[in-house]
Amino acid sequence: MERLQADGALVQLSERFTNSAAFGTLFREGMDLVEETAAYLDGAGRIEAKALDRAVSLTYATESMRLTTRLMQLASWLLLHRAVKEGEMTLGQANREKTKVKLSAADPGPSDTIEKLPTQLQDLIHRSMSLQTRVRRLDTTIHTPPAEHVAIGNPLVPHLNALKAAFER
Repeated sequence: MERLQADGALVQLSERFTNSAAFGTLFREGMDLVEETAAYLDGAGRIEAKALDRAVSLTYATESMRLTTRLMQLASWLLLHRAVKEGEMTLGQANREKTKVKLSAADPGPSDTIEKLPTQLQDLIHRSMSLQTRVRRLDTTIHTPPAEHVAIGNPLVPHLNALKAAFER
């Protein structure tokens, strides 16, 4: 995750992620999914929920709440990292604040119960889980402390010393 600059200073590549096009795409995708989900749950989702039988209606309510919770946590993570991008906070500050964000919160119920839900809600759940998986992976990459670098010296020194000793004989 790091590379050496010409002056010998380490550059944390994870700090550069928030300025990348990949982050911009991820941010837009996440926020669009939040908006799409809100529109569905307030519109077509309400109509579909009323047509469900009682048991599936309870699953609908549970899963829509889990979906909303998951998306709010993901949006919080994305907004934190956008603040890093905008220079409003450092990655270290975001790392401390992100402890309030639960990226493992609100995993969906068993797939056999999800399959009984309206197709559009199933799609939103699956897309939110995909986004959550990607954000979790990035979170681990971005917020893992850099490895300690131990100066090993020049690995050729022992060989050069052996050659020098051989010629001195």
